[in-house]
Amino acid sequence: MPQQKDIVKIAIQMPGAYPQLIQLDQKKPLSAVIKEVCDGWNLPGPDNFALQYADGVQTYITESNRLDIKNGCILRLTKAPGRCAEDLFKGIQSSDSGVRCDSLKELASVSTDVTFAQEFISRNGHLLLVKIVEDSKESNVIMTHTLTGFMELMDHGIVSWENLSSVFIKKIASFVNAKPTDASIQQVSLDILESMVLSSYGLFLQVKQEVTMERLIAHLQVTNQQIQTKAMALLMALLQTAGDSDRQDMFAFLNKKHLRQYIYKNIIHSSGSVQDEMAHYLYVLQSVTLNHLEPRMRTSLDCYSQEQREILHGLRQAAFETESENSLSHERRRSLCAKEFKKLGFSNNSNPGQDLVRTPPGLLALDTMFYFASRYPDAYSRFVLENSSREDKHECPFARSSIQLTLILCEILRIGEPPSETRSDYHPIFFSQDRLLEELFCICIQLLNKTWKEMRATQEDFDKVMQVVREQITRTLSSKPTSLELFKNKVNALNYSEILKLRQTERLHQEETLAPPVLELKERLKPELLELIRQQRLNRLCQGTMFKKISSRRRQDKLWYCRLSPNHKMLHYGDVEEDTDNPPIETLQKKIPVADIKGLLTGKDCAHMKENKGKQNKVKAFIIFYIRLRSCSHPGCNKSQLGVDRLSGPIFTIFKVIDLPIR
Repeated sequence: MPQQKDIVKIAIQMPGAYPQLIQLDQKKPLSAVIKEVCDGWNLPGPDNFALQYADGVQTYITESNRLDIKNGCILRLTKAPGRCAEDLFKGIQSSDSGVRCDSLKELASVSTDVTFAQEFISRNGHLLLVKIVEDSKESNVIMTHTLTGFMELMDHGIVSWENLSSVFIKKIASFVNAKPTDASIQQVSLDILESMVLSSYGLFLQVKQEVTMERLIAHLQVTNQQIQTKAMALLMALLQTAGDSDRQDMFAFLNKKHLRQYIYKNIIHSSGSVQDEMAHYLYVLQSVTLNHLEPRMRTSLDCYSQEQREILHGLRQAAFETESENSLSHERRRSLCAKEFKKLGFSNNSNPGQDLVRTPPGLLALDTMFYFASRYPDAYSRFVLENSSREDKHECPFARSSIQLTLILCEILRIGEPPSETRSDYHPIFFSQDRLLEELFCICIQLLNKTWKEMRATQEDFDKVMQVVREQITRTLSSKPTSLELFKNKVNALNYSEILKLRQTERLHQEETLAPPVLELKERLKPELLELIRQQRLNRLCQGTMFKKISSRRRQDKLWYCRLSPNHKMLHYGDVEEDTDNPPIETLQKKIPVADIKGLLTGKDCAHMKENKGKQNKVKAFIIFYIRLRSCSHPGCNKSQLGVDRLSGPIFTIFKVIDLPIR
């Protein structure tokens, strides 16, 4: 008795007969099962029959795939693949064109099954199809069926593409190159050539020689989306298979023929939507093109390169109007250069080339900075001079920011990554610009400066600002802008406040989708987390911070330091020197008892804000608050003013104490 797990309940159909409902024993040989089915319909010669799926892909059932049959499957009894292959082989050679056409049409359909393909190829049926193509005596309809059947047979990998004759290859190429020809023939011919190119480098060379690039570009301009897609597929196969030298030559030719503009006009901005297959090839073209930048991205700056040194000094000279350096002594000139490179935002101002040693982004960062300085000199000078003249520690370092921004753009655009076989996330904006990376950089470096000011960032907040800028860029690119102008408008509208709102909305949405046990655990841990936050804030207050003292004349030439005592009872503060890192609490002579603090006033409720209402005040209200004391003998302590660094986040809060109110 067969075990229950080996039994599958199925239905078997045959035209003109009632279906049979059987229990298929998977341990029984398939030939025995077919004989029982034939006996049920009184059919002689069970060897001439086979089973195949009735629905979907009508695959033949074999001993190797029979375990895929599930309960409820519907099969049908049909001609055995060997018998079918023999009949079609004879029909294709018939003197009657109608029989030939019908046989080739059926061949194109059944060749998708590997079992049939093996039987047909074993009879050299594929060579018969090759001869039909080489002779080219058949009608367009018959030729389309012939090429489709041939393509389906070759897709199984039973026969090598390299066995094909040069005559056949030239004939297929002629179908692609010919202007007045049937669209169906061109479509399948493009498909065949793509498979040839991907199969071997030798065939790539033959196809590259036979197919003209002008015709491929012409195919991209037609309204037939299938022709566009197949032409794009062949073009990408040629580019990916080519060696570095050939690829460079092909790109130079395609740029000369304005390939990007054709794609932008005829595909991206066509009336129909871009289909998934075409989207994949657009992604591949984008990836292969951008990967031309990889060598620069992987190469460090050579400090001995005269050309690279001149570019570095060109950045400096473009930003600062200096006296003639030739009249200066060596030491004076060296000191001046170091000072100006520091203003430019280089970390190693005495040898700025060291900042560009890291790869990636390597020399690509130098390229983007130089492009910005030469393409948009006014914006470049404004950025550098605006930040180099600041004295409040809120200056945005141009060079450091540029290097990191270039790296971020490389990561977002996936420069250096080989094209994926499944991705289709191309950027329409790529096809609107010849130099996408550089133009994106020029927009985003100005965005970075804007975001830096919105966040009131200091050098310590550099990583936080870069995270926000990365988010601004990725969110904007995900909306698929089709031009630089659209990208610029959208990314600038997505300011820091909007990013915070989006983060909060996404956080709330995420919390709403949490399972009840997770929400229960979150509520249970909340008191512990709040206590942890409180302790972290207290620890940060005990560590203290330095700030600039603002005098009645609006000068900021002195530094103060404030910290909370270890017992959390006193705020200690006093004058410090600029190079002081963490002064001991004993050196801070002035203090305010925490117990005497009566309340807290923030923003527009502060006294000085009310007094100066209607007057120009350069100090922003949101960074100021006052503490009110119940009683204190210290003169002026009832006007103690504190500022909060709002970039420090919800856990680490930094207090800045200023004894004199801002007038």
